[in-house]
Amino acid sequence: MLIIIFLVIGLIAWALHLMQEAIQRREFSLMLAGFLVSSTAAAMMAVYFLVSHYVGYMSEMTERAYISSQPYEPIEWATFSESLGKGATDMPPASFER
Repeated sequence: MLIIIFLVIGLIAWALHLMQEAIQRREFSLMLAGFLVSSTAAAMMAVYFLVSHYVGYMSEMTERAYISSQPYEPIEWATFSESLGKGATDMPPASFER
C-alpha cells in the first residue's frame, strides 16, 4: 500500500512540475502531458480502492463459508424427462401449415 501511495505522490509531483513548465514556456503539449500524468495517478488510486474492496469482500465470503454451521447439502440434478413434466409430453406436435 505504501508503495502505491508513494508512486501516486511522485506522479502528482511530476504532473505539477510539467504543468509549471508548461506555463513558463507557454506550451500546450506539456500541459497535456501533466494532465495525463495526473489522470494516471487518479486512475491508479481508483483501481487500488476497487480492488481492495473486492478482496475484502471475497475474504469475508470465504470466512462465512467456513464458519457456516449448516451441513453440506448435495445438489440434486433433474433429468431431462423429469424436467418436462407429465402433461408436456402428451401434446401433439405443432404444425407449420398456413
